[in-house]
Amino acid sequence: MGEKIVISPVTRIEGHAKITIDLNEKKEVEDARIHVTQYRGFEKICEGRPYTEMPALTARTCGICPVSHAIASSKACDNLLAVRPPKAARNLRRIINLAQIVQSHALNFYHLSSPDFVYGFDAKPEDRNIFKLMQTNPEMAKDGIKLRAFGQKIIETLGGKRIHPTWIVPGGVSHEITKETKESILAQIPEAMDIAQNTLKYYVQSLHKFEKEINSFANFPSLFMSIVSKKGKLEHYDGFLKFIDSQGNILEEKIDPKDYKNYIGEAVEEDSFLKSPYYKPLGYKEGMYRVGPLARLNIANRCGTYLADIEFERFKNLNNGKPVLNSFYYHYARLIEIIYAIERIEELLNEEQTLDSQIRAYASINRNQGVGCSEAPRGTLFHDYKSDNNGVITGVNLIIATGNNNLAMNQGVKQVAQTFVDGKDIRDGDLNRVEAVIRCFDPCLSCSTHALGVISSNIEIRDFNKNIIENIKRG
Repeated sequence: MGEKIVISPVTRIEGHAKITIDLNEKKEVEDARIHVTQYRGFEKICEGRPYTEMPALTARTCGICPVSHAIASSKACDNLLAVRPPKAARNLRRIINLAQIVQSHALNFYHLSSPDFVYGFDAKPEDRNIFKLMQTNPEMAKDGIKLRAFGQKIIETLGGKRIHPTWIVPGGVSHEITKETKESILAQIPEAMDIAQNTLKYYVQSLHKFEKEINSFANFPSLFMSIVSKKGKLEHYDGFLKFIDSQGNILEEKIDPKDYKNYIGEAVEEDSFLKSPYYKPLGYKEGMYRVGPLARLNIANRCGTYLADIEFERFKNLNNGKPVLNSFYYHYARLIEIIYAIERIEELLNEEQTLDSQIRAYASINRNQGVGCSEAPRGTLFHDYKSDNNGVITGVNLIIATGNNNLAMNQGVKQVAQTFVDGKDIRDGDLNRVEAVIRCFDPCLSCSTHALGVISSNIEIRDFNKNIIENIKRG
């Protein structure tokens, strides 16, 4: 008669989820899954709204990365209008999107994940949080706050506020920036870069302590997908979709994002509100792929900025030039992307056209369907809108970055549980490892709520008939 371990909620992530671990008669892990337990419903909420509201409305999907939704949404609306925003607008959109990548990656590394690196995965639950880090490693905690603030201040400076800015609009952005604004942002870059480089150095020097976790944290063959530039460089705002396999072989490339449905299918599991997208030619579930910083660096041929490319080459050498399959290295890729984003923000600000006053293209509805695609911090994001001739939205399909990783997250949870969890001796640190593999992916489920410390979770052990045998409160 089998038993079940339930971890609810999953801690130190954005949103609400639980993990179930199924044990066989020998109390060995037979299976494990993550279940997203909240329902948002934005695809239906948006129906009947005018297209002009979509960037601001869909940004409310997320409290951590609203800029990503505003970017993808505005690009879908550009497509409905059949316009291309002016160069200044495209540059400014890129800058605010890169700023959001910096602040979101910093949040994951410092606030959510670093307690495991500093104290170890077997540390007491009440110590595995940013507050403990502020007590024992105040400089590191301050660096995390400063780096995240760097990104947030840019969002506020450009967009008017740090959360849910309404500056990104169909056709471009709502107003240009001044030379004074440019100079104020540039003045913050040296400190941000110092923090980013020091953090990357700390992470790399800590890797030797986590060999077993590195080998088992969602470490398996899968496909990878991301946007790349025309020349194959790292790209977050605009470009072509590309799929590779676990050996680095190209499956598809130069895919126009508007044709995503030819390559991506969407499955639904009865035990989760999160979609399970897959690569159509291989079917469900063999078409499992990963997105996000790990996928982006696996697929790109270079970053395209000086300091990031130095780290990029070291990253590529982890697996002798082939794709890095260990999801523990999502953190590595995240830190490299922070360095890239800071360098790229500086480059874009120094482009003469960025200060141009032509920042918006105007038009009426010229198409009845528009697709917007961009790279969010957690991976490739799709907004697909249908509209009537008056610009009223009649249908919406959203593939959120985290959804693209759903199949891989589930396989990762199972791998970690089978490696570390012993049903005869359930240890808190091993359950923390099961949660930690999810933090590698940095899922964004509601992007507004997460728990930590002594309120972290409640574990129920049930028999085959779902009767509770034992209830273990963590902390």
